[in-house]
Amino acid sequence: MASIDRMSLLELLRKSGSDGDVDFLKEALNVLVHSLMEAEVAAQIGAERYERNTERSNQRNGYRQREWHTRVGTLDLNIPKLRKGSYFPSLLEPRKRAEKALLSVVQEAYIHGVSTRKVDELVESLGMKGISKSEVSRICKELDDVVMAFKERPLEGQFPYVWLDATFPKVREGGRVRSMALIVAIGIRETGDREVLGFDLGMSEDGSFWLEFLRKLVARGLRGVQLAISDAHEGLRRAIGQVLVGATWQRCRVHFMRNVLSQVPKSSQSMVSSIIRTIFAQPSQEAAVLQLRQVAQQLRGKFPKAMDILEQAESDVLAYMAFPREHWRQIHSTNPLERLNREIRRRSDVVGIFPNRESAIRLIGAILIEQQDEWTVARRYFSLESMAKIVNGEQLPLASTTLLQK
Repeated sequence: MASIDRMSLLELLRKSGSDGDVDFLKEALNVLVHSLMEAEVAAQIGAERYERNTERSNQRNGYRQREWHTRVGTLDLNIPKLRKGSYFPSLLEPRKRAEKALLSVVQEAYIHGVSTRKVDELVESLGMKGISKSEVSRICKELDDVVMAFKERPLEGQFPYVWLDATFPKVREGGRVRSMALIVAIGIRETGDREVLGFDLGMSEDGSFWLEFLRKLVARGLRGVQLAISDAHEGLRRAIGQVLVGATWQRCRVHFMRNVLSQVPKSSQSMVSSIIRTIFAQPSQEAAVLQLRQVAQQLRGKFPKAMDILEQAESDVLAYMAFPREHWRQIHSTNPLERLNREIRRRSDVVGIFPNRESAIRLIGAILIEQQDEWTVARRYFSLESMAKIVNGEQLPLASTTLLQK
């Protein structure tokens, strides 16, 4: 095989010197790529073409055609087919998982009759011309296996901090376009490293959906949760209390401020916001509790409903202050997860409306796998020294609970 390839390349080289119309680089690449495909197939089935041996596990079965767009032009590939199973050239595999998922979503949009001008432009920009339905199915199946393995993998170690939140992508189901609830959980391992713990897609963000989701996380190995950070969704709160027994709940400070200011006239919101922020500027949980009560007393006359919300949230919105001070900036709100949700929205907005639930899980799962890969090689989110304060009991998260009693 190698001698044939050398002969082909030498013949091309001779032609390139005498015939100016021959695109040497393009033809040379064509020879090389077909040689590599033949080598890969030979390794996969255990035999060269026409070779007979006892190690052969499969047989060739002709070729299928596919265009491959490269920098030196479009190559017409003859990809070997097998009698059993399938072969796909590794040269065509280096797309990121999320790019493959986006490809499958766009193609499914065409298949299900929901194409748009925006999708057409995307197809053209990605060079996805003439891709068959069977090729889409193959890509989808490959991605589904990878995403499902990631979604259901065992969780190892302890996760003292867990963030929970939901977003609402649009999905076509039962002939209608619905806003579905995408719920995502991320956590901090005892080593200080971030991890995507899980995700799921359901009809609505109700308590039963959250309850089932958290139970699945625990069944997969989630343990050691000391602080769960989320907004004040009642169903989620109840689910945290039932499943993450012993964990403290931190009400997202950003969502809390929005709730308080919704009960304040616009003209006074800036002033009230500045005064409330003095609570979070205190050096300790004890001082913050005292400041909160003073602020509530000071503003109750003008903004009674807002101050009711402030007083009722006292223990929940200040829970983070019982943990190491080095972590306060990241654990007082769902902002770390909000950033991930923004990236999910940015990537999925290209699709607009998912053609079905499976395609949404496929793309979002691929994005989360990529994010996990990036976190794996990134620096720790929290240092080992600061994590040791709660993992080894140097700083107990409920140490200041008595100060929250009125």
